[in-house]
Amino acid sequence: MKQGLAVGEVAARSGLSVSALHFYERRGLIRSSRTNGNQRRYGRDVLRRVALIQVAQQVGIGLAEIGAALATLPAGRNPTREDWEAMASVWATDLDRRIETLTRLRDRLAGCIGCGCLSIDRCALYNPDDRLAGRGVGPVLLRGIEPPNDSDVAASNG
Repeated sequence: MKQGLAVGEVAARSGLSVSALHFYERRGLIRSSRTNGNQRRYGRDVLRRVALIQVAQQVGIGLAEIGAALATLPAGRNPTREDWEAMASVWATDLDRRIETLTRLRDRLAGCIGCGCLSIDRCALYNPDDRLAGRGVGPVLLRGIEPPNDSDVAASNG
């Protein structure tokens, strides 16, 4: 009787390379057992885990976060819908933050993001006397800090 799926079978079914599967295993994201001949064998649950890893990576979840989430699941069983929903709810807040940041970046890409690098000809309008430096380092407007309003500008010039 067959002891599980060989690494080549998992690679073929998942669309991943054998080296990617070995990498995931070294990172503790998936597990295998060994035959008497020292060949890797994976349980069928590894196919769903690999699919979950691929989906999470596609939306920008890091391997460390994926590993932490997978570590909460019992070994040797497929993640259930409830497992996926629990993981997704943890990741949703971070994804919402990333979406907001990317939207701000897209909307302000051709304008000021708070450090002057993209708005040299208009910097005095958005950041007179480099007042944004007091609100943090780098692209403070991209991170959601609004440009100074007219009363801020008048107060600094008065």
